Amino acid sequence: MASRILYTLHHWLRPSLVALFKPNIAWDLRWRLLLLQPLSLITYAVSSVPYLFSRPFTVEWLLFAPGKTARVLVYKHTGGTAAGPSRRLRPIHVDIHGGAFIGGQSESTAPIDERVAKETGAVVLGLTYPFAPENVFPAGIDEVDAVIQYIVEHAEERWGANPELLTVGGFSAGGNLALASTQQPARHGSSRTAFKGCVLFCGVLELRLSPWQKLRPEGMPAKDPVAVLMPLFDAYPEQARKNHFDDPRLSPMLAARETLPPRILLCVPGVDILLEEQMTFAERINEEDRNAGELGRVEVFLEKDQNHAYLELPDVIVKPEIKERAWNRAVAFLRDTYALHDWTWTA
Repeated sequence: MASRILYTLHHWLRPSLVALFKPNIAWDLRWRLLLLQPLSLITYAVSSVPYLFSRPFTVEWLLFAPGKTARVLVYKHTGGTAAGPSRRLRPIHVDIHGGAFIGGQSESTAPIDERVAKETGAVVLGLTYPFAPENVFPAGIDEVDAVIQYIVEHAEERWGANPELLTVGGFSAGGNLALASTQQPARHGSSRTAFKGCVLFCGVLELRLSPWQKLRPEGMPAKDPVAVLMPLFDAYPEQARKNHFDDPRLSPMLAARETLPPRILLCVPGVDILLEEQMTFAERINEEDRNAGELGRVEVFLEKDQNHAYLELPDVIVKPEIKERAWNRAVAFLRDTYALHDWTWTA
């Protein structure tokens, strides 16, 4: 219990602790981390308070490597009925939260993770990852890959889940890590444990460019309210950009079609600097699929009047029915993906 309390305190106060005590952090990032601290406290409180007394998940700590543990939120709904040859073992959906690579927590995606578990019967595992600026590329994707490998190896015994019916998803920076995780040989192609589908919300697919270099679509404010934090948003890829410029583990929009899941859903807001990279990726992969005589594998669900992270904003800011459209499409997409592999679920 004491160690978990210490983890929570460290996590919530991490920006200040890194700014004040972590060596080898540039000064222009240190003072920005101090500016980030109150924003982190507010966002963590918003996503955590609803689950203080009742949780749709359990918290597990996975010892995924010697001396390394990962905090994972586990959703497993017991009120439904499975059918089909695969009904003994549930699908697995791995979801990775957003936070610009510099923070965030898995509780922020609890609303959709709970729905996926309830409406598809999958075991949903909410992952986190090491944060920048103290952990830069490839620290984030290396840990995500290692944790997913642990999940695959222990799926049946630990959660009654099928390591051969695996999907992945993520929000924003978590979308980057989710799509990048498909690049492991065990996660694509003919591998038994290849991802069968991928769902991204506002995913960051292009890290060859810094945030301020990306196209600002029509409808964005003239002045970005978080512009002062932009160097922090660039901290994860900045040092690695030169040597990993063409690396799809850094910029997964560069991934070869042969390394990608057979089904991909992109939930894309139209008022977002990430719009162009997501649409470019979808167009390229679908064109390559058609040239190979196949149907395009990338579906784009576009909310043209919404901005980045609109799905995680309170209902008083974004109407629930707007967010529900994306949630409904994502759940239906995963249900259809699992059905293609002989798993059906009645909630």
